[in-house]
Amino acid sequence: MLHDLWQAIPEPLHDPVALAVPFFVLFVAIEALAARMLEDERPVAERTGPDGRALPLPGGYLTRDAAASISMGAVSVLTMTLWKLGALGLYAVVFAYLAPWQLPADAWWTWALAILGVDFFFYWAHRVAHRVRLVWATHQAHHSSEYFNFSTALRQKWNNSAEIVFWLPLPLLGVPPALVFLGFSVSLVYQFFVHTERVGTLWRPVELVLNTPSHHRVHHGSDPEYLDRNYGGILIVWDRLFGTFQPELHRPTYGLTVPVGTFNPLRLQTHEYAAIARDVRAAPTWRDKLGYVFGPPGWRPDSVVTEPERHGAPETAGA
Repeated sequence: MLHDLWQAIPEPLHDPVALAVPFFVLFVAIEALAARMLEDERPVAERTGPDGRALPLPGGYLTRDAAASISMGAVSVLTMTLWKLGALGLYAVVFAYLAPWQLPADAWWTWALAILGVDFFFYWAHRVAHRVRLVWATHQAHHSSEYFNFSTALRQKWNNSAEIVFWLPLPLLGVPPALVFLGFSVSLVYQFFVHTERVGTLWRPVELVLNTPSHHRVHHGSDPEYLDRNYGGILIVWDRLFGTFQPELHRPTYGLTVPVGTFNPLRLQTHEYAAIARDVRAAPTWRDKLGYVFGPPGWRPDSVVTEPERHGAPETAGA
């Protein structure tokens, strides 16, 4: 059955991400060349963010930062393949034995439903990733760069198990498993192109419906007004519907609220897990231990007062 479903997808679309890799490399090279040719002639006052952190040139590149991002992306290709192989078996069982119906893999509307469904559940998986510390530990690596450029898009996490759980309703609703992963690949390719400061705001109807560079710059900002906003992957309408939309008011200060201070890919991927382990060991009660794991990033018991050690902050009421 899986073979037949896979064969229903045209050969060139079996792995859209692999097809897009040469274009990723090309766009990174062009943007990096542009950054090198442009000098930072801003006044000194404009080179410092609200928190006193030095702001890089818009669209700028730092060799060590870009190298870390590209290295993390290369490893993620392997880890993501392993996670997807495991999920494919689970999805196949759900699709074959639990789904009340099975949608045709060769129908255009099944493809549209798969892409739309992946995008909807991506929004919720992404939102949870910012609100549950254990999941944030997998996602924070993507936010760790203080630069925002095409190489930042490649700074991917190595554990996407949370997304796999959130996509389970799709095969349960009869979406062929192969199309679930096709939808995810389409989302990844699309989101690469929103990681840039070289594009301002687009035509208003586009900004109203789609995730754009302007919207995604907000998402990567560590400024208080930008924290935990604009979770959408392809569509920004989910944020507008569920109260998490924030327009771009000024150039964001990118990165984590407390910089990691390293370009080591392994440490960038694992430092938050280590921090969780330290907090859990030091916590005196089981309630506190569970709070450190499943509470929002930056959560502390009422008796502990400290600065938030995270990218985001508690969501406002009604968000």
